[in-house]
Amino acid sequence: MQTIHVKELALPLSSYPTVSAEATFAEAVVALQSAKYGLDPSRPKHRAVLVLDVNKQVVGKIGYLNLLEGLEPKYAGIQPVEHAGGTFTPDFIKSQLEKYALWQHPLDDICRKAANFQVKNFMHVPKVSEFIDEEATLDEAVHQFIIVRHQSLLVRRKDKVVAILRLSDVVEKICEMIQACAVSS
Repeated sequence: MQTIHVKELALPLSSYPTVSAEATFAEAVVALQSAKYGLDPSRPKHRAVLVLDVNKQVVGKIGYLNLLEGLEPKYAGIQPVEHAGGTFTPDFIKSQLEKYALWQHPLDDICRKAANFQVKNFMHVPKVSEFIDEEATLDEAVHQFIIVRHQSLLVRRKDKVVAILRLSDVVEKICEMIQACAVSS
């Protein structure tokens, strides 16, 4: 079987929604919503927006959870381990609402928040483990997805991000390969 490289599956930055780090929450929402309709309908929809600095370099990502967190700025003061998921009981989850006074005015002033809150204040800044070289193999990418547990990886050519590899596209390719095996046997 032929070796598949990351660059063969990755989407170029030009086909991915982007906003400036100075953009507002509302602008990020518009970019994400409008990007859902720009792809081939047979491909999974985008679930994130890439954040660019003044030099058009990727400095962050905004996914659905980041958007929700952005509506409640107090999440920034909580240690990541305290809201990173896991096996939390309903009582623990409720205690966090009280402890940090979260969602005291749920969505009351959503339009003002969306107009005034900047992307740079709630974007996810990628860690080194969220980057992959464009020459890496599909095997390496699958391993990295399993280990880092993210929905996408930023694809680099040397030190520059040139594309994004989505977990959904990797899974689609794996399914195609398995179906091809079933047909040929």
